[in-house]
Amino acid sequence: MIPTAVVLSIVMLASIASADDTPPERRRLVGILDVQASPEIAASFEQSLEEQLDSKMYWLVPRAKMSERLSNSTKWSEGCFVGPCMTEVKVQTSAELVVLAALTGAGTSFGYVVTVVRTDTGRVIAQESDRCEICTINEAMSAATLATIRLVTAVPDELPADSPIISSTRAPARMRKVGIAMTLVGLAAAGVGTALYFAQDKPDYALATMAAGGGLALGGVLVLTF
Repeated sequence: MIPTAVVLSIVMLASIASADDTPPERRRLVGILDVQASPEIAASFEQSLEEQLDSKMYWLVPRAKMSERLSNSTKWSEGCFVGPCMTEVKVQTSAELVVLAALTGAGTSFGYVVTVVRTDTGRVIAQESDRCEICTINEAMSAATLATIRLVTAVPDELPADSPIISSTRAPARMRKVGIAMTLVGLAAAGVGTALYFAQDKPDYALATMAAGGGLALGGVLVLTF
């Protein structure tokens, strides 16, 4: 028979463990998608962020794990950091937010840029950048870490409603329709003006109609061109 003291100890330890280990589904999933820096600095930045970000509120997914999960995708490509392609990042990693960081510099001048992107729409939520003329890379890295924590923790629990970014293939299609319509109407108006000009002894309003039609047709051609 197990002594009562042992049973109580096990129960207490289990309670403490459950209190400290919040289930992942109750935390906000944040992925480190890209860090532009030397391998050593990038690794130090990730470690520092993991140590300082509140693990009870956030589940931080390192770059290696993000890359591993995204490697299974047939829709995501390296270099996708914002825009509609980010929806695949959400599908493959379940991350609600991703962090993009860049730490650059040389000598005594270093700087950083930290960007937080939401994966459901691919839009940038927040960004912070800074540069110091006299500092070390470790000081810049520490500042970047604090900036990342500041930006991530400032994101509201419920992201504001935001329509997905429209794929770039849709806008040109609409513009082509507009351009074609403008060109056809302009040519028709120019034709009517020309007919009136020669049929009614060159009246001024015929010239105006020709000019208006020509201008509209030209505008349509420009829309189709650009």
